[in-house]
Amino acid sequence: MSRKKTKTKEQSGFIIRLISWVIAVFLLIIALLGLGYYLGYEQGLSDANSVAIHKNIQREKALKKLQSAVNIKPKAEVKTPSLKKELHKVLKKEQYKKTTASHEYTKLPPVAPKREIVKSSNKPKLAIIIDDVSFKWDVKNIKSLGLPLTMSFLPPSKIHPDSAKLAAKEPYYMVHLPLEAQSFSAEEPTTLRITSSQKQISARIDKIKEDFPRVKYINNHTGSKFTSSEIAMNRLVFSMRKNGISFIDSRTTAATKVPLVMKNYGYAYIARDVFLDHEDSVSAIKKQIKIAIKKAKKYGKAIAIGHPHKNTLRALRESKHLFKEVQLVRIDQYI
Repeated sequence: MSRKKTKTKEQSGFIIRLISWVIAVFLLIIALLGLGYYLGYEQGLSDANSVAIHKNIQREKALKKLQSAVNIKPKAEVKTPSLKKELHKVLKKEQYKKTTASHEYTKLPPVAPKREIVKSSNKPKLAIIIDDVSFKWDVKNIKSLGLPLTMSFLPPSKIHPDSAKLAAKEPYYMVHLPLEAQSFSAEEPTTLRITSSQKQISARIDKIKEDFPRVKYINNHTGSKFTSSEIAMNRLVFSMRKNGISFIDSRTTAATKVPLVMKNYGYAYIARDVFLDHEDSVSAIKKQIKIAIKKAKKYGKAIAIGHPHKNTLRALRESKHLFKEVQLVRIDQYI
């Protein structure tokens, strides 16, 4: 009898231990799955955010992924509002997070071309070009400054399809033409290359003229490789001349051949003197504004280039008192 009781106790103990092990393994699996899901979710947020603001050319795909993630029904422990908040942050950043003046170089921008010192009683002229204008909020934010700035619009693309329509509403504008860079991973889909034929370049400029019928001046978006090629620049200037358009060199490379090509055509060489927002901080941009004003005073006139970024617009707004020292003009009044 005692043997049966002992055997029964042993069996009961074994069953209890077995059940305990099963429960422990089950809880471990649940914990690992939960941890994996949490880490994957957090990593997904980080990846989505970095992709979305990483390059302009990838923006549409990244935002679609984020939007898709928002629409997925999460598990109980994951709160959807936090993901929506992350998407909101990305969208908010995208208003200002565009390609800056540092998009092509790892070092400081190439210095401005040598110019003759001008002594005159006339008030020096300063033209400020705002590149990469693409969206409605760009135009609104720039115009809110109440300054005679020259907006240079990127040609329409899937990323910014309404740029030409926005330009059409403005009394004056330029076109920011994408040209091939030495090293740049987020180029515009309509970028002209040094291998582009005369026919291809002419067709591109004809399309620019069709989309922007009142364009008189074009400056280069990126273009360190293209503008350093005399052959490529000769083809471009030839095509622009037929459409009554002049070229302003953004000087994204010190090896630019634009001065030589313009001289061959009998045109004056026009180029930027200062990049305002190569370094994206208000203090640095204000310093560049002062340098641009100093150059205008020294040479009688100067051209500065910036972008419609939050810090750039703030620096311009807070520097209004400095512009009293010069005549701030649009590019057509500069030349």
